[in-house]
Parts: sequence; structure tokens; C-alpha cells
Amino acid sequence: MAQQETDEQINDGFVVDTEDCEERERAYRERGTARPITVVGNPVLHKECKDVTEFDEGLAALIDDMFASQRAAEGVGLAANQIGVDLKVFVYDCPDDEGQRHTGVVCNPVLQELPPERRVLDDSNEGCLSVPTAYASLARPDYAEVHGQDAEGNPIKVRGTGYFARCLQHETDHLYGYLYIDRLSKRDRKDALRQMADGTPRYETVPND
Repeated sequence: MAQQETDEQINDGFVVDTEDCEERERAYRERGTARPITVVGNPVLHKECKDVTEFDEGLAALIDDMFASQRAAEGVGLAANQIGVDLKVFVYDCPDDEGQRHTGVVCNPVLQELPPERRVLDDSNEGCLSVPTAYASLARPDYAEVHGQDAEGNPIKVRGTGYFARCLQHETDHLYGYLYIDRLSKRDRKDALRQMADGTPRYETVPND
């Protein structure tokens, strides 16, 4: 852990999240317990989450459970409210478009506004564990930068391109009460919800009362 923290101080202040991904991800999930995934309609998904203020053993245990839940659902990113926890923290284990794997944790993320010259849009398909079996094309910038804190409360910056950039934007959205379908046209949102209604999730979900 100490070596990782030292490494994260280099690279222009951005975390180095591409080293020892397999070992780090395995350690998290083996300590954790997979929890069922909340789905669209659950109130915790539709409001801004609370800031993380205590960087303690409870947060560490939550992060372990989030990695275990992410793996069980075969996801590449997971926000805390997707397992019913009202806190601003997300985990990720996601490749970029070059196939480079990125693994890490961000607490209290803030998505940075991009200058116009960096806003090159990618309209690839997007899906969400909280909208199971549904996919839709959604234009997002192909570069993203998120500032926040690590699991110990230290300030960090994470950046990504392509698919990983989409992941960073998607997970940050979750913690402010937005699902990707909220960014779709009414027609496309309706189609995504129809796909969800017609499909069967491959992982355990929390039923909406």
C-alpha cells in the first residue's frame, strides 16, 4: 500500500492506476462480500449522495464489498449507491480503448470541465448495472478528468480516454443522482426501459417496493 501511494504522486499528480491491477482487484474482492445491485426507481439512485467524511475501516470494508459486487455483476465500474449506500465513492476496473487496464477508487469525485478543444464526443453504446440488459448510444467526451480523494482521504486526480473516460463520467454521474438514461432523449430512454423490462439480469438485484 505504501509503495502504491508513493507511485500515485508522480505522473503530473494523476494516479498511476495501471500497475498491479490483477493483484489489487483480487485483494479487494476477496476481502469483500458481493451485495445485490439497486436498479432504476430505487430512491438512492435518484439523489445526490453524501460526501465521504470518515476515511476509516468502515469505508475500507465498503470498498472491498464494492469490488466484490462489481466482479459478481461483471461490471467495470460501481458507485456506492448501486449497492444502496448513500456515499460519494466509486470503484473501477476498466480498460481504455487501447486495452490498458485501470483499477482504483475515488471518493468525493468532481468531474472537471473540459475546454472546447478537448470536447471530442464519442457516441458509443452505454449500459449500466442499475439498468440491467439495456443499452443505448450516448455522446460523451472521449477524455475525462476527475478530482477527488483516495480511501485514506488524500487528494487524487484520475484521467482516462475512450471507454475508461466514459466509465469515469458514468460513475461520477451516479453519485450526483443521474443515470445514463437520464441523459437520453425521451424516446431512447423509453426504449432502454423497455429493454430492461424484457431482459433478465444475470446478477442479483434489489427489487423496488
